[in-house]
Amino acid sequence: MMPTMDADWQETPDSSLGERDENVLQLIGQEELTGFTFDGLKRRLGLHPETLSRILYRLEDRGIVKKELRGYKVTSKIKSTLTVYPLSFTKPSVPILQTMLSPDVPVRQAVLDLRGKWFGMLRWLGYSENSNSVTLKWVTEDGGVQIDANFLDNQLSIEARLLHEKDLNVALKASYQLISHITRFYSGHIRNSHIAYPANFKPCFMLA
Repeated sequence: MMPTMDADWQETPDSSLGERDENVLQLIGQEELTGFTFDGLKRRLGLHPETLSRILYRLEDRGIVKKELRGYKVTSKIKSTLTVYPLSFTKPSVPILQTMLSPDVPVRQAVLDLRGKWFGMLRWLGYSENSNSVTLKWVTEDGGVQIDANFLDNQLSIEARLLHEKDLNVALKASYQLISHITRFYSGHIRNSHIAYPANFKPCFMLA
């Protein structure tokens, strides 16, 4: 079913940033997004595609985001922009899993395998990263649950957020679908791995 049109759909594009633009900026700031997809943001915010297209066009015109082959990248201009648009309250996270990862498989390899993938009911949203960690983010097709997978050194933590009063069982089922893929990935690479990494090996999280 197509989303219902909202009042913003037929408005004339201009250079001003309105309430819906602010909502998008707030989400980028709250999630500390480095990159995201159009479809992921649409599901996460429940916006009509034409509305979101206009918003992203305005943000791109102002140099806040940049359209690329895999979606959108957030530019350094986001920091100064968010000082004008303060962040609102975010839903608390529910911890699902925390585990160590095998050092036999570079974490960056696992991250690149997961980035952009769909798992059962999960649809790719985007990611955030810094020099020490990267967090991959998915949202259910109806936008009701968000699942985050955080990679820090050789540790993995998975958290869920119930965005629209969803049952926790939905979040658990979505998380298990992601965990199942990660488990298969590591199991396959460990069986086939003949590479020895030094004890002080540190993964690089630069995804660009």
